[in-house]
Formats: sequence, C-alpha cells, structure tokens
Amino acid sequence: MRKPSLIQLISFFILFSVGAYAAQAYIPELKEQLKETYTALTNSPEPKEKLEALEPIEVETPEIRVVPPIPEGLITKEYDKHLYAAEHNGFGLIESEDHFKKLIEDEKLVLVDKGKGYEIMKLTHSHPYITPYSKVILEELGLAFQALTDDESFFTITSVTRTPEQQKSLRRRNKNATGGTSSRSYGVSFDISYIRLNGKKRFSRPLQKKIETILKEFEKSDKIVFIKERKQSCYHVTVR
Repeated sequence: MRKPSLIQLISFFILFSVGAYAAQAYIPELKEQLKETYTALTNSPEPKEKLEALEPIEVETPEIRVVPPIPEGLITKEYDKHLYAAEHNGFGLIESEDHFKKLIEDEKLVLVDKGKGYEIMKLTHSHPYITPYSKVILEELGLAFQALTDDESFFTITSVTRTPEQQKSLRRRNKNATGGTSSRSYGVSFDISYIRLNGKKRFSRPLQKKIETILKEFEKSDKIVFIKERKQSCYHVTVR
C-alpha cells in the first residue's frame, strides 16, 4: 500500500482543524436554539381574555295563516263562498262610516293606489281601502299579470270596500247590487274589470284569459275566491 505524501497529510490536518473549529463555534449557538425551543414548548401561553356572552336575538316569526275550508253544505249559491270567506277573514263587518274611519286609524284598513300591474279607478260608491293582507294578495295578482304580459301592463280595480250606507245607496240605484250584507263590507273584496286594461276601456280576449288564468291559480292555492260578474264586466274577488 502506498503511503500518503506529506502534502496530503498536511491538507488532512488543516481540514480536520477547520471542521473541529467550526463545530466548536456552532455548538453554543445550537445549544441556545435548543434551549429556546424547549422553553417555548414547556411554557404555557398566557390565557386569552374571555369573550362576553352575547345576548340571544329575539326574532319575530310571522303568524301562520289558517284558511278555514268552505263547507259545501252551507253553500247554496256561488256568492255564498265570498260571504263565508269574508266573515272568516279579517276583523268582521264594517258597521258604519265611523267604524270604517276607526279601522283606518287602527291601520286595520290600508290605502290602495296604483301599483305594479294594477290601478284603482276613481271610485264613487266604495273606498280604496282593504286589509293589509288583502293588499298583499292584490299586489301579487298585479305582478303575476305583468309576468304573463309585460312590465307596462295593468288591470283596473273598479270597486273596493263599501260601508253599509254605501251598499244601501248603490242598491237604490243599481238593482243588481247585493241586497243585505255584502262581502265588500269586510275590507277583503275588490272587483277587477276585464274590459278596462292598460288605462283604456276595451275588450281583449287574450288579456281577459290571462287574468282568469291567474285568478284560477290563486283560487287553487286557497288565497281567494272569485266569480265572473258579466253585467258589471268584472271579476269579483274575495281574499281568504
């Protein structure tokens, strides 16, 4: 075996010395790093401040509407459905003009004006006031009508709520007006003309069919009852 030369021996000792020096210089730093790591692992972190307990939020849930079924045994004619629905919806019969004004003050009757898909014509024998829920249904009917036609189309409401005094006065002038108690005196009925559309008095069979289709769907959903009054050229609608 060949012996290493002097130069190789000197080079080996130099490298060994440098390595030993580097290790000796690094060991204290390594010890310090290990010490810091151990301290961080063993020392428990400072407890965080406890969050204050939040008070529960009270959410007002809407009242569930219960629609009573219309008993077939009590119905002798189509209009009886409207009277039954009116009697079992809302606040009861409007007894007088003073009672009517009090209902407005108590916000049990609300004003209806032109909305999306409908307008209220100038009324002479009724007041443009209905119950809040009836207004919701009227607005849904208007939106449904525009959905089947276009955003500019609207139908016309020709009659809304009547007080007993108005009903008697109309009865003297119009023999076709209901005698006795009318569903219009409960704040839940209104008439939709099928010959007054988009602000003009004209007959449109396609538009009439669309109104009737919407009313039938709402009736199936137990939202309304309606009847076609040919002499008045309107659909009489009562909200359930």
